[in-house]
Amino acid sequence: MEERPTIKLKLGIADIVLESLGWLAILAIWGLIVTKYSSLPDSIPTHFNAAGQPDSFGGKATLFVLPIMGALTFLGLTYLNKFPEIFNYPTEITVDNAPAQYRNILRMMRYLKMILMVIFGIIVYNKIQIAQGFSEGLGVWFLPVSLGLLFIPLVYFIVNSFRINKNI
Repeated sequence: MEERPTIKLKLGIADIVLESLGWLAILAIWGLIVTKYSSLPDSIPTHFNAAGQPDSFGGKATLFVLPIMGALTFLGLTYLNKFPEIFNYPTEITVDNAPAQYRNILRMMRYLKMILMVIFGIIVYNKIQIAQGFSEGLGVWFLPVSLGLLFIPLVYFIVNSFRINKNI
């Protein structure tokens, strides 16, 4: 593996907004669980099929699984963002293009962290709504919209990586 430059990048406005929204989503998930937990029935949905209908139920303590996984994922990716030189890139990283390439990949990671927390939040909210009898499922829209929110931006950031190399 080639030696890539180690660069400390300053956060731009978009980076700060994405990080803040991710942290707010985590706090909102935990706040929702803390405020609603005692009023939940003993059994809540734990899994959904592709149509967004619950197909498995478990104890209400399982509500903590997604927030814990989400927080650990968010913190782990936040730590990895300190080392943009270790990521895989679709183009060669040079001293000239490293700042722009690193900025691009770090913004992509921040976007992914934020959108994952939003998706986890929607799932937790819907689990609570279903358990309380206010909803019947996530809806058929949930899976395609979630996949779109994850993969369409990935394509954008990959294309942008090639564009960066053309402009340098």
